[in-house]
Amino acid sequence: MKLLLLTLAILLLLSQLTPGDTQKCWNLHGRCRQKCFKKEKVYVYCTNGKHCCVKPKYQPKEKPWLF
Repeated sequence: MKLLLLTLAILLLLSQLTPGDTQKCWNLHGRCRQKCFKKEKVYVYCTNGKHCCVKPKYQPKEKPWLF
């Protein structure tokens, strides 16, 4: 029983300490980060001042202008 309680306590602590829980943006398709990866682009800034990094498959398509 003590081993079970110890295991649960450790798992609870680890779930609180794991990094990587980033804020989402751009209709939940982007992530707020200090620096974006190579293919990601920044279109807006997050409320915390970081870049909203958007993956290529969620980036808006550029439409050619018709004159």
